[in-house]
Amino acid sequence: MTYFLLDGPEDAPITILLAHGAGAPMDSASMVATAKALGAAGFRVARFEFHYMAARRYGHRKPPPRAESVNPEYIKAIADLRAKSVTGKLIIGGKSMGGRVASMIADEMFEKGEIAGLVCLGYPFHPPGKPEQLRTKHLADLKTPTLIFQGTRDEFGTKEEVATYGLSAAIEVIWLEDGDHDLKPRKAISGFSTADHLKTVAEMIKARMALPSASSS
Repeated sequence: MTYFLLDGPEDAPITILLAHGAGAPMDSASMVATAKALGAAGFRVARFEFHYMAARRYGHRKPPPRAESVNPEYIKAIADLRAKSVTGKLIIGGKSMGGRVASMIADEMFEKGEIAGLVCLGYPFHPPGKPEQLRTKHLADLKTPTLIFQGTRDEFGTKEEVATYGLSAAIEVIWLEDGDHDLKPRKAISGFSTADHLKTVAEMIKARMALPSASSS
């Protein structure tokens, strides 16, 4: 059974399931701040770890596997979350690699009626410094309603680069001023704080994905 960290109201009509990035666990400062912000906005938030990351807690230093190889773990996490009596509308996603994995299983789950949307926080469009190694092929035909939150300083995909990718019309990319790959801005330069950007994330998810059917879920 997948182990979850839970935030937000237990009776929330919408649950957001989040996976971590390649190098930091589900209780990293970035993931905690994101979960708290979404919880404060009225979402139930569930975080989980892929096996390789969970193993690090017991001294097994495993490198991140190929993202595709953990797709079954994300699908199992959805089933395990439902087994915990989490009903209603479910949005899946994650930070960096976690969001990428979610994006690879999203259409299968969406077509089955298991999920209502996808949220990616800092999508790794390509490795830093290697813009030719794109991770966008499956995004061209994505059918799941998707929000990608990307900092304008993200080395994994700049605004200029992303504009050329031909992403599916189901995807909306929301740019956060001066944000890095963790969506963290330099307040002295941008005037924004990480908390400001996370509040924007929560408000945009609510506006785009929560309001139309939240009352009927």
